[in-house]
Amino acid sequence: MTNTINGILDSDVMLVIGSNTTETHPIIALRMLAAVKKGSKLIVADPRRIKLCDSAAQWMQQRPGTDGALINSLCHVIIRDGLEDKEYIAKRAENFDAFKESISECTPQWAEQITNVAASLIEEVAHTFAKGKSAGIYYTMGITQHTSGTDNVYALANLAVITGNLGKDGAGLNPLRGQNNVQGASDMGCLPHFFPGYQKCDNEEAKAKFAKIWDSPITDKPGLMATETGDAIMEGKIGGLWIMGENPVISDPNSSHATKAFKKLDCLVVQDIFLTETAEIADVVLPAASFAEKEGTFANTERKVQRVRRAVPPPGDARDDLSIINMVSNRMFGNRNNERCDTIDPVFHTVPPFASDVFDEITKCWVAMAGMSYDRLENESLAWPCPEKDHPGTPVLHKDAFPRGKAWLSAITWSGPAEKPDNEYPLVLTTGRVLYQYHTGTMTRRSEILENSAPSPYVEMNPSDAEALNLADDEMVRASSRRGTIELAVRITDRVYKGLVFIPFHYKEASANLLTNDALDPHCKIPEAKVCAIKIEKLQ
Repeated sequence: MTNTINGILDSDVMLVIGSNTTETHPIIALRMLAAVKKGSKLIVADPRRIKLCDSAAQWMQQRPGTDGALINSLCHVIIRDGLEDKEYIAKRAENFDAFKESISECTPQWAEQITNVAASLIEEVAHTFAKGKSAGIYYTMGITQHTSGTDNVYALANLAVITGNLGKDGAGLNPLRGQNNVQGASDMGCLPHFFPGYQKCDNEEAKAKFAKIWDSPITDKPGLMATETGDAIMEGKIGGLWIMGENPVISDPNSSHATKAFKKLDCLVVQDIFLTETAEIADVVLPAASFAEKEGTFANTERKVQRVRRAVPPPGDARDDLSIINMVSNRMFGNRNNERCDTIDPVFHTVPPFASDVFDEITKCWVAMAGMSYDRLENESLAWPCPEKDHPGTPVLHKDAFPRGKAWLSAITWSGPAEKPDNEYPLVLTTGRVLYQYHTGTMTRRSEILENSAPSPYVEMNPSDAEALNLADDEMVRASSRRGTIELAVRITDRVYKGLVFIPFHYKEASANLLTNDALDPHCKIPEAKVCAIKIEKLQ
């Protein structure tokens, strides 16, 4: 997030797109509802009628996979009607002419044909957003999990820039992170082309810096994205895989392909707090500690770094992740005399670092966290950038400038989803989460209270589609795509429009990701999990 969670209360307009916030980020949703009570105008863009629509001033029910066209049309209306922040653009943006030309034909009427959102509503929403003094944009994987996911984010950035809403309290461009430390994982270089702090691995200055800090030669060759590993395994390029805290047998789109690839490996190691479906097919399972059983830091969705303290010891043979990594590293590179093995690999030390030692190293690796320390974090949480020891942190990004100088307005050409409905697979499937379950159910399905609240999978279907198939509510059906088949109960509802169905992906007994499409965004390699073609059949 460029802004803060509490800053939502200072927004006078909020655009929530591709996010079922009340069910996936309920605490943040509470801030949004409180802002509405204070007079903020809420705009929702979602193919389903989610709970947040009940409090929305305007709701755009776009077709899945058409977000880029919708956003471009909003920008078109804003420019056409002279509602852009001309002073902000002149002072803080570049490439405006090329951007303006790229959206010149993205009229509301053009977008209506693609998105099924009325042209008049697009115009009304554009005016509402552009006239807000502090307008914030909030999105999640409903925007990113598409073959056009990168372009969707660029389009939202364009919208924020042309209305002057970056670097302003109560505004900003705010991706809502889906897990408790996924922001921290990204910050620390858990991306194959970045060092910690988003420093590119092919940057000679960054490469030299990390080679010096780590006292080791470093390659500038990027690794594979997680979504590319399945094909690489099948092609014989990867023989061993170590998976930590992830359950791709359930969470990966076209998950049967992932499972087939994992079974082909010479060695699969899974490190997790429970025996997940992925761990069940592993050669080695390393029992890990949960958040309350280890020391360290988390960075949350608003970039705030917080101390995590061990409240209870890990059960049985479980160990915290850092200790497991240290033990494996020492077995690989250490010796029995507990001495450093410079001749083998100077990176790993037989005296294992503690979490505090690792954090001290982080502050040397990335200037945005250079001013942080465990001593400071004992009493306060700090949002990066925090470059100096007396720096208060940066709750709102880009107040005075952008890291690259001026914001680049991207010329985006919308392209549709990789797979469209046809005669054989006439329905569009989109997937998501429900309030009482989380991700692949590894934790929540072990809670009796949560499981009783949402115990089984279902497919939401519009009454017209259900009537055409002579289906009754809660009847069992077969859902099939070009990749797989599952059986589950139908839930007849007008939350979805005719031709659209929705399946939550938490349930292994009817895993939605057996159906979803693993086609990738060409830029960031994220899969198109939010839209594919399926068919529903009545069970005989």
